[in-house]
Amino acid sequence: MSLSLPLGSARARIVSLSLLAVGLEYARVLAGRAPGMATASLVAGGLALCVLAIGRSPAELGLGWDRLPARLVGGVALGAVLLLPALVRWGGGPHLPLDLAAAAVAVSVGEEVAFRGALYSALDAAAGPPLAVVGSTAVWTAAHALSHPPAFLIAVAAAGLLLGTWRWACRDLVGPMLGHVIADLAL
Repeated sequence: MSLSLPLGSARARIVSLSLLAVGLEYARVLAGRAPGMATASLVAGGLALCVLAIGRSPAELGLGWDRLPARLVGGVALGAVLLLPALVRWGGGPHLPLDLAAAAVAVSVGEEVAFRGALYSALDAAAGPPLAVVGSTAVWTAAHALSHPPAFLIAVAAAGLLLGTWRWACRDLVGPMLGHVIADLAL
């Protein structure tokens, strides 16, 4: 059940969620640059991003058990699409140690919950799906500006649009979560 907010409150929620999500991502990246802090910063950052969904129901976030097999198949398909550009230049891929792999899962899930869960839901309620897809993608891309070279931000934005469009079309966050996890583990 969604809490109906006046438009001013909806805008404040959107701005707050956007600033907090970008701030958490920047803090995670900066903390991860300290010696020995990469894994801890990824895990803590992923968990902190999940906190941004407090107050939203699982249905508002696109989560649930209904259609789970289709959601999982969709997630694998999204992961495959996200990996297509990398396959062209693939040289065997990275082999992440178990601790970094677990941390990558935590931050991937946290980013999806924050950007295509809580922020998308707030944008959708205030202005509809087109702004929810484009707005959550823009904020997600901005959040990656510190951790990725500028030329790569185009790929980040394209991935965000793909995952956001899936979120809208299927009313689902499980697929984007799984696709994001697959991409982060493989890249």
